This record gives sequence, structure tokens and C-alpha cells, in this order.
Amino acid sequence: MEQKVKNRWLIALAAVGIHISIGSVYAWSVFTKPITTQFGWELKDVTFTFSIAILFLGLSAAFLGHYVEKHGPRKAGILASIFFGLGIVGSGFAIQMSSLPLLYLCYGVLGGIGLGVGYITPVSTLVKWFPDRRGLATGLAIMGFGFASMIASPIMNALITSVGIANTFYIMGIIYFVVMISAAQYLAPPPKGWLPEGFSVEGAGTKKMKQDLSQLTANEAIKTRRFYLLWLMLFINVTCGIAVISVASPMAQEMVGMSVATAALMVGLNGLFNGGGRIGWASLSDYVGRPNTYTAFFAIQMVLFFLLPNLTNPVLFMIAMFIIMTCYGGGFSSIPAYIGDLFGTKQLGAIHGYILTAWAAAGLAGPIFATWVRDTTQSYTGTMSVFSGMFVIAFIISLLIRVDIKKLKEQAKQKEKSVELAG
Repeated sequence: MEQKVKNRWLIALAAVGIHISIGSVYAWSVFTKPITTQFGWELKDVTFTFSIAILFLGLSAAFLGHYVEKHGPRKAGILASIFFGLGIVGSGFAIQMSSLPLLYLCYGVLGGIGLGVGYITPVSTLVKWFPDRRGLATGLAIMGFGFASMIASPIMNALITSVGIANTFYIMGIIYFVVMISAAQYLAPPPKGWLPEGFSVEGAGTKKMKQDLSQLTANEAIKTRRFYLLWLMLFINVTCGIAVISVASPMAQEMVGMSVATAALMVGLNGLFNGGGRIGWASLSDYVGRPNTYTAFFAIQMVLFFLLPNLTNPVLFMIAMFIIMTCYGGGFSSIPAYIGDLFGTKQLGAIHGYILTAWAAAGLAGPIFATWVRDTTQSYTGTMSVFSGMFVIAFIISLLIRVDIKKLKEQAKQKEKSVELAG
């Protein structure tokens, strides 16, 4: 009996559902003021909850990536739903108990584990379903993650005002659990040897499917140079991006004399460009190739970070910030497709998990680094110059990785020739 093949666009929709749920972590700042007001806790202590969540996102993505590959996306999706749902509902209990350590445990640790597993599961599945349009598929899901805070923030705000902080956590936790567990039921890898309609491996009378440069396990991948080059590229892109996000409002006020209201509007629109960049750049990478996309990210940002301190016009400053935001978002959404190209799909979830430790490290390093340079140099100009320099390094790395890609392509050609001769 022929196995019924699932609709890959519905798989993409399920992936977006999971990412829109877990992406609400970016709306954490909605809770900070009400929590500090209610309990008198220090702002930095409440903000630390978010840092713990991002740290555990990276750690769980790295350690549970193998679980995704071994048990499949449905089980991994259910695991993510349980952890994330429990984390958010538990946060409501922590608020009722007036316990900051319990909030760290629930939102930071449990929620963070749900975040990590929930992040890599749909993405690794989509890469397998869309071998012809990897960038578009991963861009769709990761765009959901980027846009989530724009959807969640007003809802959370309204709930906090009407039912209080604890009840907001309870309601959102239950909603996210239902959405995620429902979406997880439809997630499945494609059948063995499946290809989209109109494609074949040989390409006789159909479009030939581009072959991946290698098929490695996660433990083989981490022994290659190209893995570390990818890790560094993501680390630099995220460190500089997160740093700018964390100081966007005060920087705009100080550098171009923007009013508080205008700076707040810019911060809100940053989210829009962050999300738009995820789908835009990732889709473009299907046509221009992942190596060119990353080189473009770094070339653009190298120039913009250098120019930022000299932009005295608020409109030009905003435009530069928005372009930087698209590159920041695009870096996240293009990486799974790049991993697929370089290492294949055999253990993509696990490799993606290892690479995401760059995000965890950058999440901690970026804001601290930006504040430290600002305090040391007494201006944001120094910070932007340092970041511009970091993008020069990233630009060089994006060219270096092409040497490895060229070698892999030559090896593949040699292999093909020897197979033909043997045949």
C-alpha cells in the first residue's frame, strides 16, 4: 500500500505555529515593568530571566538535537510543548508565590528548554521537505519567531491590565501548549527518497535536484573546519545585532537627538524588519546561494556600522538600523539551509543545535559587550567602530569558507568520475 505523503505546505504552517508560540520570549520586556512595580525587584534581576531563557535555548538545542533526529519531529515537538507550556504556566505560579528563583527556574530553565527543542524541530523537518527551496521554507518558520513578539506584546499587555500578571502567564501558557501540541501532531519527515514533484536525482526529463556537498553526522560535522567558520559567522552577526537591539533607543536619543517617542517607534519597527529580513534574505539565498548571502550580510553591515556614528539625520539613522535588522534576522533564517548545503540532512537538527550555541553565547556577550564599550569610551561611536571591525573579520571568514566549499565540490566531481569509470 502506497504511503500517503503529507502536504509540505501544511508542515510549514505547523512549523510557523510552533515558532510563533516560542518566539513570544522576545516579548519578555512587556512583563519587566509590571513585575518590578509589583514586587520591587531590581530591573536587572527581572531582565536576567530572559538571559537564562536564551542560554537554555542554546544549551537544549545543542544537547537535545540528537533527540530530534532519533525520535522524530512529532515526539520532539510534543516534548517542546510540554516544557514550554509548563515553563509559562509555572511562571504564573512563581508570581503567585512571589518567588524570583522559581521564575528563573520556570521561565528561564523549563521555558528555555522548550524554546531550544521547539526552535530546531520544525526547521530541521522543513529543510528535508523543501530541498528545492530550503531558504524560503526555513525563512517562513523563523520569520514566525521574529514576528511573534509583535503579536504577543499587545495581547499580553491587555491581559496584564485586566487579569493580572500571574493569570496572564496561565492563559498564555495554556494557549501556547495547545497550539504547539496540535502543530506537533502533523510534523513528520518526508518518506525515504521523496523528492518534490518535477524533480529527480538524475534530472532526466525533470529538474535535477542539487546534491548536498556531504552527508555527515553531527559528531563528524564538528570535526570539520567549515563548522567552526559557520559558528563564528553566526556568533558575530548575532553579537552585534543583539547589542544594537539592546541599546537601540538610548543610542538613537544620544547620537541623533531622537525624541523618546520616535525612538520607541523605531524599536517597534525594528521587529518588523527583523521578521521581514528572515523571509526576504532566506528566500533570496535560494537564488544567489548561501555563501553570497552571508558575504553580503557582512559587507553591508561593515559599512553601516562604520557610518552609524556619523549619521545625524534621524531618517537616515532609522533606515540604516532597519537594514541592519534585516541582516540580523536573515542570519538566523539562512543558517539551517547553509548547514543542509554543507553537511546534508542526515542529522541536520543536531548540527543546527550545535551551531545555535553561538546564539546562546552571543545573547550573553552582545549586551554586556555593548554596555562595557559604551562605559569605557563614553560614547556609542567606539562601540560601532568595534562592531564594524568585527564585521570585517566575519567578511573574511565568509570568503574563507568558500575554499572549503570549492574543495568539497572537487571531491564530489572526482567521486562521480570514479563511479562512472567503475560502471
